[in-house]
Amino acid sequence: MKNKRKKNKIVKLTEYSFAWLVFLITRTLPFPAVIMISKALGDLLFYLSKKRRSIAVENLRHALGSEKTNDEIIRIARQSCRSFFLTLLEIIKLRHIFSQPDAMERLRNTTKDLDHLFSKAKKIHDDSGGCIFVTPHMGNWEVLPHVSSFIGIPLAVVARPLDNEYLEKLIFEGRSSSGQVIIPKKNAMFVLQKTLQGGKSIGMLPDQSTMKGISVDFFGRKATTTPVPAILAITYRRPIVVVACCRKMGNYSYEGFVSDPIYPGQYTSEKEEIISITREMTRRMESIIRKYPEQYLWIHNRWKTYKGKKEIFA
Repeated sequence: MKNKRKKNKIVKLTEYSFAWLVFLITRTLPFPAVIMISKALGDLLFYLSKKRRSIAVENLRHALGSEKTNDEIIRIARQSCRSFFLTLLEIIKLRHIFSQPDAMERLRNTTKDLDHLFSKAKKIHDDSGGCIFVTPHMGNWEVLPHVSSFIGIPLAVVARPLDNEYLEKLIFEGRSSSGQVIIPKKNAMFVLQKTLQGGKSIGMLPDQSTMKGISVDFFGRKATTTPVPAILAITYRRPIVVVACCRKMGNYSYEGFVSDPIYPGQYTSEKEEIISITREMTRRMESIIRKYPEQYLWIHNRWKTYKGKKEIFA
């Protein structure tokens, strides 16, 4: 395996400066302008990146080809690219909004059944002494950790470290200021265990392909999926809760989702229970994605295969 080339300080500072400028400009723009920019950037990605366009279209044809026409598949793929950029820019805007004293009231005015969802998530957390919240890469997944802070759910979020420490500080400082604990994705298991033992909940995005995954059905095809949420659920007898925050079409509002908890049951085979829980977790994520397919990250190679990969439980 080739060693990844490290960036020098000049490259890192250039990246940081560009990102800082994007943050500054985005914060000053009204939401309609942010939406227009995200559409333009999404269209550039869709039309100029043949690789990502092909991955998105192929994924959608396998997932929804029996339900959607080819024109609809192309449209959803293009909207998915737009949604990706809108999420990135929206995070910058929302970071400022969530720092305001009236943030909760503004969120209530833009999110369907918010108080019901708040109370449901808080009750599951309190009753279980900490749980495992999982969300797919769709809508705006960054809203959820801020919400957990507002309603009093101590949360540790698993995040992939960046290879630029200046950029990482800029991006993650907003998360830390909201009371979240950021756990680096690499070798995170020990910290996750201590987090649950301490009565906190965990936030994860477990819907990307991984070499160290198990194969479960996702839109009718086998996809490698991390077994970590299921392993933690079984080991510490904590429930998994599937959550999501999706943008409603045509206005500046959201629809939130909080599933019923997935509790580990009585079992004779730990292997089969891990597979069963992971399968159910994935099924519930799929059901939300079907409602808002244009907001899912179809440009990711979710059904990637790995040469020489052996099943973990083989």
